[in-house]
Amino acid sequence: MRRPGTVEVAKPSEREVVVARTFDAPRTLVFEAFTTPELVKRWLYGPDEWPMVACEIDFSVGGAYRYVWRHREKGDMAMGGVYREIVPPERIVHTELFDADWTGGETLVTTTFEERDGRTTVTATVLYSSRAARDAALKTPMIDGWSQSYGRLDALLAASSGGGGPRTAS
Repeated sequence: MRRPGTVEVAKPSEREVVVARTFDAPRTLVFEAFTTPELVKRWLYGPDEWPMVACEIDFSVGGAYRYVWRHREKGDMAMGGVYREIVPPERIVHTELFDADWTGGETLVTTTFEERDGRTTVTATVLYSSRAARDAALKTPMIDGWSQSYGRLDALLAASSGGGGPRTAS
């Protein structure tokens, strides 16, 4: 099992990026934090100056989601997609496309949640339209942003450890 707190990145094929991290929390709580709009808004953004200002989730197969982040000077950055597969609390498959498409077209994201001994490993596999699109995405601060987001999620989960779930975290 991976060490909690460390983001691991791999390129298993010419079009994929895999990002994995282990959290010190049961997967039901981690899954809830990935699928509940009020919770997603609290952790899913990179640098502090890009808070999430809108989070709409229709968490059903065929349902859509939309996220908007806002920078005081640079304006909004938004993306959305459609859920293709949902197996609570094990797996989510969805599409992803930024409004200002910097990733070379729609991606397909498969996120799995594996629990062992009270710890949950989240593994996200992003399938890009081409190797060039994947490589261009990796040249952005995407992985740093992912690490920062997961750091916030870790704090949210830790704060909830005695309070009955992330909904009660402050």
